[in-house]
Amino acid sequence: MTQKQTTTNSLTSLEKRSISGLSLIFALRMLGLFMILPVFSISAHQYTGSTPMLIGIAIGAYGLTQALLQIPFGMLSDKIGRKRVITIGLLLFAAGSVIAAMAHSIEMVIVGRLLQGSGAIAAAIMALTADLTRDEQRTKAMASIGISIGLSFSVALATGPILEHWVGLSGIFWATALLAIAGIGILHLWVPTPKRLMMHTDLGPVPKQFGKVFGNKQIMRLVLSIMLLHLLLTTSFFALPHALQDVAGLDKSQHAMAYMPVLLLAFFTMVPFIIIAEKKRKMKPVFIGAIAVIGLAELGWAFFAHSLTAILICLWLFFSAFNILEASLPSMMSKLSPLENKGTAMGVYSSAQFVGAFIGGAMGGTLYGIFGLEGIFVASVVLVVIWLLLVFPMQAPKHYSSKIIHLSEATMNNSTDFIQQLTAIYGVKEAVMVPEEQVAYVKYSPDEINMEELEAFASRH
Repeated sequence: MTQKQTTTNSLTSLEKRSISGLSLIFALRMLGLFMILPVFSISAHQYTGSTPMLIGIAIGAYGLTQALLQIPFGMLSDKIGRKRVITIGLLLFAAGSVIAAMAHSIEMVIVGRLLQGSGAIAAAIMALTADLTRDEQRTKAMASIGISIGLSFSVALATGPILEHWVGLSGIFWATALLAIAGIGILHLWVPTPKRLMMHTDLGPVPKQFGKVFGNKQIMRLVLSIMLLHLLLTTSFFALPHALQDVAGLDKSQHAMAYMPVLLLAFFTMVPFIIIAEKKRKMKPVFIGAIAVIGLAELGWAFFAHSLTAILICLWLFFSAFNILEASLPSMMSKLSPLENKGTAMGVYSSAQFVGAFIGGAMGGTLYGIFGLEGIFVASVVLVVIWLLLVFPMQAPKHYSSKIIHLSEATMNNSTDFIQQLTAIYGVKEAVMVPEEQVAYVKYSPDEINMEELEAFASRH
């Protein structure tokens, strides 16, 4: 890291600078990806060769290359440097945006979107965040990035229709390219450079662990959940602009005014349920309930798409549930993943999210071409029912926290004794030593453990 260890629980100035810069880069990139979401399906007829299926593929195409390259880019950043990989990724993203901005055919838009997605820098940004922050501040750092993603998504849905009205789809893609270039400037002018790189087992994938992750039913239920969540998001946003304009009669220039109050209301609706899930230990009921609410929203759209009021009520339900799931799924992954597989599990989880976006776009376009809007929403309801059947048997996640202990050479040479003594501490549920990082990862129950005992043990090693 770039700063000395300190006992304070507050962030240092360098940590604040690092977190703010990297959160902003993440937000600018996600803003660029999502601004076309609320307008593309109703405006893409301007491209030659447009069909509903190709329009849907264009919407979700970025997800395919994101899914394929997310893990390789993260591993590459361990070898050639985080900033270099992030810069390459942002340049690819900008190049894809320029191609899409200059495109006259839907096929070239798809090429541009695929190139946008090839700048798969999420894992590298997470690793750089870990390099530049102390271990005890990592949760705050990751939460800040998560908040920036959520805010960028909301801003994208509100600004996309406004920008499309002013400058058209090509203007949105040009704006996206500029956002990527701004991200490169922030990376090199504001974000500090770490003095050394570290592989972070709790963040990055380990190739030999993929088999264990895919064989873990608990983890795979959550991986399928994030995939289905983003599949339904992309599919729904192929259909919703059509429903608002063609069925409910709301001109696309007014869509932003419909989205903004609903998104704000959904955010405030989410907060108490997240508190109930985390503080009251009701994670599984809230999780299952949120999935059911998404199904209810899709059902409402299927039968009441002619009513603007019904569409907006269902949009509020959908985004309230979506925000709950988007916030709770990473927490559940952290709780249910074994320590030795956590980074690999999160890599698979992240890739599945983008696979869902790609499948959702292609599915939305195909269903619209064959069955119309109702077909999209009915198919989505069926998927939600399947989703509920898949996750209902899962175990309720227990409330665990984690800690990283930095180890001395003497302790590294006595690894067996160290792990035995550590796991003997009441409240410690799991511990794994990673020699190449010279650390131990500990999962413990905050309700059971004596933290003074754990801290004292850590300080001796």
